[in-house]
Amino acid sequence: MPEATSGPMFVRRQDALIHLSSEGQAQYSGYRAKILHSSALPMGNISIAWNPQAAAPIVHGIKVYRDGEVTDVLKDASFEILRRENQLEAAKLDGILTAILRVPDLRVGDELEVDLTTFTRDPTLGGNEAGLLFLGASPSPGRYHLSLSWEPGQKPIFQMTPDLAKVAVTSERAVDLSFDNPATVSPPKDAPGRYQWQRILEYTDFSDWAALSRHFAPLYDKAATLPAGSSLKREAARIAAAHADPMARASAALKLVQQDVRYIYVGLNSGNLTPASAEETWQRRYGDCKGKTVLLLALLAELGIEAKPVLVNSNGADDGLDGRLPVPSYFDHVLVQAQIGGATYWLDGTLPPVAAPSIRPLSRHSWVLPVTKQGSGLQKVEWKPAATPDEINLMEIDARAGFDQPARKVSTSIVRGVKGLQQQVQFSALTPGQLKDAFRQRAIGDVWQTIDDVQWRYDQKAGASILMISGTGTVDWDDDGGGARSMSLPGGGFNPPERRVRAKEQSADVPFYTKPEYNCHVTTVRLPTSTQPKQWSSKASFDTHIFGRNYYRAWELRDGAIRMVRGSRIEQPEIDAATAQRDNGRIASFDNSMGWISYRPSGQRTAVGNGERVPATYDFDWTASDVPCASPAKATTGASLN
Repeated sequence: MPEATSGPMFVRRQDALIHLSSEGQAQYSGYRAKILHSSALPMGNISIAWNPQAAAPIVHGIKVYRDGEVTDVLKDASFEILRRENQLEAAKLDGILTAILRVPDLRVGDELEVDLTTFTRDPTLGGNEAGLLFLGASPSPGRYHLSLSWEPGQKPIFQMTPDLAKVAVTSERAVDLSFDNPATVSPPKDAPGRYQWQRILEYTDFSDWAALSRHFAPLYDKAATLPAGSSLKREAARIAAAHADPMARASAALKLVQQDVRYIYVGLNSGNLTPASAEETWQRRYGDCKGKTVLLLALLAELGIEAKPVLVNSNGADDGLDGRLPVPSYFDHVLVQAQIGGATYWLDGTLPPVAAPSIRPLSRHSWVLPVTKQGSGLQKVEWKPAATPDEINLMEIDARAGFDQPARKVSTSIVRGVKGLQQQVQFSALTPGQLKDAFRQRAIGDVWQTIDDVQWRYDQKAGASILMISGTGTVDWDDDGGGARSMSLPGGGFNPPERRVRAKEQSADVPFYTKPEYNCHVTTVRLPTSTQPKQWSSKASFDTHIFGRNYYRAWELRDGAIRMVRGSRIEQPEIDAATAQRDNGRIASFDNSMGWISYRPSGQRTAVGNGERVPATYDFDWTASDVPCASPAKATTGASLN
């Protein structure tokens, strides 16, 4: 161990070895590490998790080295085996067994050595194996060894990221990777997800994505086939009798699955990949995404609607998936893709019953895998700028009584997408009285003096959670002297964007990425009746595209009210390095002024807005699809920069 070693531990050796045979995968993990800091003492809490369908793990040895002496931990201590559902609170049952052992009397300066082997074999994969080996981004100093080996006739397809390929040693029955004091690696700053893929070896027995698709198709076809006397057939007949339109039928079937079958993940008895049958799921009235999907597929088939299961990654970690090997674990969710009225719709049986079939998946996906008998390749989900904001915040301030009087206020939030559904689950469980009391307890203070009413609803047509709070509150007018007043409207300004730069050792050619979002603030101030329009002015309007984002603000004074709309929308998630460098030079001139309005009693030529037409909070349906929250001229392309 080098004298200058620092950090919580020094790794004398760490081996991660995977061996493939006709019996499945054997995964050996062995390490010996010197504990240099108390933060590393939790290494002594050893935990082994395994699926009891596979062979039980083998613990080859656990030893502690101290002052030239060796202690065999297993001589006086043993593992305790638990049946523990780690994610029971998240409605997940996987049947995993856990063995735990706490190494006694472990101290700073000790060396801990652990060697064990676990086994995996999933009957669902039919003898096909797949997985990953990787070295972390910031390992402790020391020696590391990764290896993938196989029995004759069991050689998988494998590929490595370029950083591993440089050091790989490949033989007839193995690929080995060795590292001494591996450097810390970090992906390029603000880069798309595919550039996070570093120091990874993939392996699979599936020849391509179509082979993976074909493999799962019979499982879903079998599970979605209903027996002759199934009560689900009667449910489908009831839906068909009540609705003639295919979309109405699909919506009713989806709502039945969402509402009448509660979600519980079932990974028992190979259920982590194999769907429970539609009949079984319906009879027990619970199921996971697989069970709900086949239940929905069965209903749609009875209703004459063409549909198929589609595997997706729900965590947004699928950028660059088209460059990877077909590994089943890259997917963690399954949806239904249906053809209705000549268009493709997405249906998710695990969502709340207000989530209707949609043209685009509710969660963002870059690549999905349809499951079909003939086998399908990865399907690209084309990204488009959002047509409607993810969130709109409306604020009406009625200051007609005068500068020094409390104002009537109405605040409305319109929230779409996953966040809107989360609000639906939260707020739908409360009575109107409980909801009002909760906001009175939390919100009365600087903004609100009184809260008279709180109303919430979920607009299924708009796909939005709508919360409206009304009451009274003080208005934060600044006294500018001589009777002049000014106020910064809520949500009216923008922080200047950050520079897009990277360390010199990182690639200058990698694009920059910004997570897509679209939000909008709309404020209407009914002006004191004692004032005149010519006495009012506002900060400038602007419409700027920089770093792929549209920054938009517009004003109008009409009918005794100043109206402001301010929107921010990502219209180009990835920008190339040249565009980023150019836009870095534009930050200095970025208008980061807050949304100020000003009153001057001496009177002046009206200077509110630049001729825009801005609807007030109360005279426009802000749940509509055509809200004026982005640049009208560039709202669909986002290509122009100014």
